[in-house]
Amino acid sequence: MAKEGPNWDGLLKWSLSHADGTNPPSRNLSEEDRRWFMEAMQAQTVDVIKRMKEITLVMQTPEQVLESQGVTSQDIEDMLDELQEHVESIDMANDLNSIGGLVPLLGYLKNSHANIRAKAAEVVSTIVQNNPRSQQLVMEANGLEPLLSNFTSDPDVTARTKALGAISSLIRHNKPAIAAFRLANGYAALRDALSSESVKFQRKALNLIHYLLHENRSDCNVVTELGFPRVMMHLASSDDGEVREGALRGLLALAQDKTGDVAGSSSIVENEKLKQILQKRIKGISSMSPEDLGAAKEERQLVDSLWNTCYNEPSSLREKGLVVLPGEDALPPDVASKHFEPPLRAWAANRNEDTKPSNEKKQAPLLLGLGPPTQDPPAQNSFSGAMSGAENRDTSA
Repeated sequence: MAKEGPNWDGLLKWSLSHADGTNPPSRNLSEEDRRWFMEAMQAQTVDVIKRMKEITLVMQTPEQVLESQGVTSQDIEDMLDELQEHVESIDMANDLNSIGGLVPLLGYLKNSHANIRAKAAEVVSTIVQNNPRSQQLVMEANGLEPLLSNFTSDPDVTARTKALGAISSLIRHNKPAIAAFRLANGYAALRDALSSESVKFQRKALNLIHYLLHENRSDCNVVTELGFPRVMMHLASSDDGEVREGALRGLLALAQDKTGDVAGSSSIVENEKLKQILQKRIKGISSMSPEDLGAAKEERQLVDSLWNTCYNEPSSLREKGLVVLPGEDALPPDVASKHFEPPLRAWAANRNEDTKPSNEKKQAPLLLGLGPPTQDPPAQNSFSGAMSGAENRDTSA
């Protein structure tokens, strides 16, 4: 049951009355107001480490025991939602291992409920994202293995998609994890993901493929041998714009590859089916409305670049002026600087004019601030106020 919170309306009125400048600064904060304010703020203070320890104890409890106590899978999922919010802080993410919570969290990847497996993978993704220390801790705890298992063989497509998202966060800028992913036939699993009917699954797979090929160009030979070009050509005609862009981006990377065996890139360049697909996309783009053309900016440029790479000539999109629309290559107008020009910039711009000899009498500069005091200024009392806001965050799956 939700706890009754402090009187936020009263707190807001109090804060505004003390901080909006309507009251004279000579008023001091009474002891009663100070005590009320501190009690209101402390009522919303959460000991994050304490809560994470409590969540860890629940995660360490066997599933059968929790069920016997009436704890449902939805209760566990809500608990993991709260944990994910806590570990958005890198410090809290690293502390989860220190308090013993990382290993049981990874254990939830094998839970019998698909929604818990999916949510656990999402929490792992948050923990390791842009966090080398937690990436190392997860690898040391053998966390990649259950993620790969769920990614490749979980019967629930949402759990597979979340596992792939966690893998993507785990191996980014993490060479040991990338090597382990390759050794575990990760590319073959990505190829299978592209054949899924789930658009979200396809998008995540294409994004990870693009990253891996960018990091290691020699992997272009691997993906070509595994048959990725054929699958990507099929996805280049997808009804989903992001899937089309991801497929075209992958095909462009393979076509531009100059490392290792050139047969792979040659097979793409000389593929007649690809030419037909690109011609179809050019026709579709040419018939788009102005609004759709604006949204398809990256796709327009990818189609033109891929055509130019394969056939050494610009596509007809360029001839029609559809690669770069009017205004897309122009910088936004600089409006603010005309009214708020920094003093140093203004001084530099006018420096040459100031150094030129002039017979005109220069006007005395306007000085901002108080002039010399004619008498001792009256003493003033200082005032300091405190204001705090509370914000609730929702995380999306």
